[in-house]
Amino acid sequence: DVTFHCANEELCEQWIQVANEQLALLTNRPKSLLVYINPFGGKQCGKRIYEQKVAPMFRRASISADVIVTERANHARDHLKTEANLDKYDGVVCVGGDGMFSEVLHGLVTRIQTDNGVDQNQPDAELVPCSLRIGIIPAGSTDCICFGTVGTNDPVTSALHIIVGDSQPMDVCSVHHDDIFLRYSVSLLGYGFYGDVLTDSERTRWLGPARYDLSGVKTFLSHNYYEGTISFLPAENNMGDPRDKLQCRSGCRVCQHKPSKDTRWEISGWSVIRAEFIAINAASMSCACPRSPKGLSPAAHLADGTTDLILVRKCSRLDFLRHLVRHTNKGDQFDHSFVEVHRVRKFCFQPWHHELVSLEDPIESPKKTGFSSICSAQTTSNYSSWNCDGEILPDAAIQVRYHGSITSPMQ
Repeated sequence: DVTFHCANEELCEQWIQVANEQLALLTNRPKSLLVYINPFGGKQCGKRIYEQKVAPMFRRASISADVIVTERANHARDHLKTEANLDKYDGVVCVGGDGMFSEVLHGLVTRIQTDNGVDQNQPDAELVPCSLRIGIIPAGSTDCICFGTVGTNDPVTSALHIIVGDSQPMDVCSVHHDDIFLRYSVSLLGYGFYGDVLTDSERTRWLGPARYDLSGVKTFLSHNYYEGTISFLPAENNMGDPRDKLQCRSGCRVCQHKPSKDTRWEISGWSVIRAEFIAINAASMSCACPRSPKGLSPAAHLADGTTDLILVRKCSRLDFLRHLVRHTNKGDQFDHSFVEVHRVRKFCFQPWHHELVSLEDPIESPKKTGFSSICSAQTTSNYSSWNCDGEILPDAAIQVRYHGSITSPMQ
C-alpha cells in the first residue's frame, strides 16, 4: 500500500479531485464484475487469494462484484450458458487455473453464439465476438494462460490490470470431430507426449501440481510414437515465421495485420504430411511458464489468427530429451532434424490404424515387469489423446480452425 499524508485539507481535496479526473479518462475500467472462484484447483487457495488480495482492491476501486464459488466441474460454464444475466456486468473474472479459464471461455463464447443463432457444430461457422472481457486471477495447478498474457503469475498484478481496464485480444480456435463441436482452445493442442502426460496425470489428481512431474517422467520413459496424417493450411508469408524470434508484445505489428480473405489459397495451399510422431503441438501463444520462460513456441502471437504447428517425428529418447531441455534454456528447440514448425490457419489430423508400440522395439514389444512396466505404454489403444488447454478430447481425429481474436482477456 502507498499512503499519502497532507496537513492541508484543501490541498488533499485537490489531490483527490485530480486523481478522480484522471481515472475517469480510463473509459474501459469495469464497474461491475461477475467472479467465479474455483476452491479446488491448484493448492486449493483460490477463495483465500480472492478474499485477502483481490476483493480489497476491487472495493477500493469502487468495483462491485457478484461472487460465485463453484461446487463442481463445469459449474461456471453451465451458469454462463444458461443463467447469468450478462447485461449486468462489464466483465467476467475467473479465480483458478487454465481449466477455470477454459470453463468461463466456453460458457461465454457458447452463450454469445447461441444468442446470435450460430451453429457451433459447423466447422466453417463465423463466430460472433464477445463484448464481455475475461479476467484471470491465477490460482491453479497450471497458470500458463495468465503467464503468457501478463508475464507473471501474480494475483495482485492481474487484479491491477483488471481494475484499470487493460485488455489483450486473444485468438480462439474451434475443434471439431467431423461435424461435431468438441471444444475451444486458446493455448495448447497437444497430441502424443503432452496428451499422454495429461491422460496419465488424471489418475493421480490427489498429488496436486506434482502429478504433472510424475506423469511427465513416466511418459518420457515410455517413449511412444503415433502414426498419422497431418494436413494444414499455412498462413500467408507476411504473418511472420515461428523462428523469426519476433515476440508478441503490446502494439505487436503482426497481430495488427489483417489476414487475407482470398479463398483460393484455402483450396490450393494445403500441405499434407504422413509420418510417425512423438508429439504434435499447436501453440496459439508462446505457452511460456516459470519452468519454460520462452515456452513451446517463443514467437507465437496472441491475436494474429494463426497457430504454430510443431511436429516432432520419431527419434531416439536422447534426442527427444535434448529437444525438451531446450525449452528451459536459450537453445533453439526447433533446431533438430526431427522437428519442424509451421505457422498455420487450419489443420486436420487423422490417426493411422496401427498397433501402438514402443520406440525401443518397433517390431515386437515384449512383456515388461517391475520398473519396466511403469515405463511401458500407458494404453493399448492405437491412439494418443489430444490435450486441449488441459482437458482431454474424446476423439483423436480432429479438424481445427482459428477464428482470430473473438475475446479479450483483461490483462
